[in-house]
Amino acid sequence: MIGIFPLRGLPEIEPGADLGALLHAGAGAAGGFVPDDIVVVTQKVVSKAEGRLYPDGGKEAHIEREARRILRRSGTLLIAETHHGFVCANAGVDSSNVPLGSVALLPEDPDASARRLRAQLEHLSGFRLGVVISDTFGRAWRLGQTDVAIGVAGFEPLTDHRGSRDSEGRVLHATNICTADELAGAAELAMGKSTRVCAAIVRGVEVAWGRGTAAQIVRPPGEDLFR
Repeated sequence: MIGIFPLRGLPEIEPGADLGALLHAGAGAAGGFVPDDIVVVTQKVVSKAEGRLYPDGGKEAHIEREARRILRRSGTLLIAETHHGFVCANAGVDSSNVPLGSVALLPEDPDASARRLRAQLEHLSGFRLGVVISDTFGRAWRLGQTDVAIGVAGFEPLTDHRGSRDSEGRVLHATNICTADELAGAAELAMGKSTRVCAAIVRGVEVAWGRGTAAQIVRPPGEDLFR
């Protein structure tokens, strides 16, 4: 059975905060970790802890610096490819859930951030854990937004069913499930956007444990029909 447990009561995250210790304490208040839990943490608190907050007055300049290239412009909205390879609004520069007059930039290396958090949480708990850093993205082919994984540590982000057979015995040729994105979206259901809940434990999901990264999820430009 799959369970999702929000970590409530964490303090406002300030630059330099020991995020791993705070998450461990929050998990204790929620009953503690068990082996093979996946900890989903929002990008915004990771960025805050890593000091990726800047004055809002230079937002456009920050977007230009964070973008590898600008793909589309519509009024004040930019669709950009970031230096990480993510395609998202305003290169991930965002003013929601940060102090007034500030913007948050994405972590410089979300996968490295996830690895550091995982190492600390495993040390504190004594258990094997996975970590997902999530962010809210729109999609070119659907309305609305959903949370996706921009940082992964401890498990393979994709579950590849290609070469296996469906329930009728047909060979699957294209089914490659992004488990990391599914974990991010599932956790967001328990966290919400305005509840000050920045992390959740997803328990009971079978993953392939390993050294996977969110960089593996980024579609190569040559396969991207929308660019």
